[in-house]
Amino acid sequence: MPTPLQPVRGTRDLIGEEFRRHQAVTDAARGVAALYGFEEWATPIFEDTRVFARTLGETSDVVTKEMYSFTDRGGDGITLRPENTAGVCRALVSNGLTQSLPRKVFYAGPMFRYERPQKGRYRQFHQIGCEVLGAAEPLADAEVIACGWQILNELDIADGVALEINTLGDAESRDAYRAALIAYFTQHRDALSEESRARLERNPLRILDSKDEGDRQVVAGAPAMRAHLTEAAAAFYAQVQRYLGLLGVPFRENDRIVRGLDYYSHTAFEFVTDRLGAQGTVMAGGRYNGLVEDMGGPPTPCVGWAAGIERLGMLLPSAPEAPRAVAVIPVSEAQEGAALSLARSLREDGIPVEMAYRGNLKRRMERAGKLGAIAAILIGEAEVADGLLVVKDLDEGTQTRVPRAELGRTLAGIGVMEAMAGMLAEELGTDPSLAP
Repeated sequence: MPTPLQPVRGTRDLIGEEFRRHQAVTDAARGVAALYGFEEWATPIFEDTRVFARTLGETSDVVTKEMYSFTDRGGDGITLRPENTAGVCRALVSNGLTQSLPRKVFYAGPMFRYERPQKGRYRQFHQIGCEVLGAAEPLADAEVIACGWQILNELDIADGVALEINTLGDAESRDAYRAALIAYFTQHRDALSEESRARLERNPLRILDSKDEGDRQVVAGAPAMRAHLTEAAAAFYAQVQRYLGLLGVPFRENDRIVRGLDYYSHTAFEFVTDRLGAQGTVMAGGRYNGLVEDMGGPPTPCVGWAAGIERLGMLLPSAPEAPRAVAVIPVSEAQEGAALSLARSLREDGIPVEMAYRGNLKRRMERAGKLGAIAAILIGEAEVADGLLVVKDLDEGTQTRVPRAELGRTLAGIGVMEAMAGMLAEELGTDPSLAP
């Protein structure tokens, strides 16, 4: 017998409770994003490698160490998407949408990075995200953050999650800040890790995000960005904070939130928590004003965020319950036609129905219990003749014979989709399939 195959390291199956957590996050995010006017896009899970190599930085860890890249049979360089902001911007350009801005885009789907699997992080993971494309105003920054905050509230996980914000300033501000960082870190070069020394000349902002303990001690004394802001950049940051206050979004400032690539500017933010151990960021984003241009489009100001579905799902106070079905059980083969007709009517009214494919009455009832059905409807010869149904409450163990016209009310009393009781009573009451 061959050895059973297992999922590839860093991947997993989403089944049962895990899938319900995943679905709850996606559904809540999709609903809230729609309230803010975001339309959902679905881009391919693999792209031309240049989409990511250009936009994530040729020397970034994602590009050099973590991307799943390969050459396809046609000789083209292909990469499984490690994130989706670049794909959304590519889609904006390649679909000729840069003439109808702004666009507000929501997405959800799998991403791929080759990294060490750890709690809440996998090599195939899933993200939701929102992007506002073509809006330069600080209100766009505040609104996209407010959308993220409302999603956390909708999921009932906002308690224990804090919004931290910073500003990266405009180009002039960043140039001044970069010079200040180079001067500071040069004085402490010997105390930096080898990786941070390599970043010193190339991209000193990334030293601020180092996880090395020695680097972190040096970073603690580094100058702050806010001291190097131009007047315009400072005013933009103040407006973002003002709008967040008006939108009722609490925040705190953290001048160590950075983004290493040059096309990031102004607002950077993270929603963080201590409920996931070291992996504390559950949603992160910022303003990027050069990414669309890197894709061959016109200069286009953008702002957005992405969030890990797995991490958000881990924060849910409990897994959503699976919908409980009603089991429709014919007592004998002679009642199968009536059972199928009833099952069809119930499903048309949105009620989940289970029907066993084999076994006697006892075994079918046992299966209904194992599946967690909330009720069983038994259809026997006498019931068909009298136009009645036997409804058994599987939680209480009680049962009653009811006319078909009263089925909706009876199911509602058990807890089956109470809002539909009237419709069920009306529609099922006129269905002649169980008449003698």
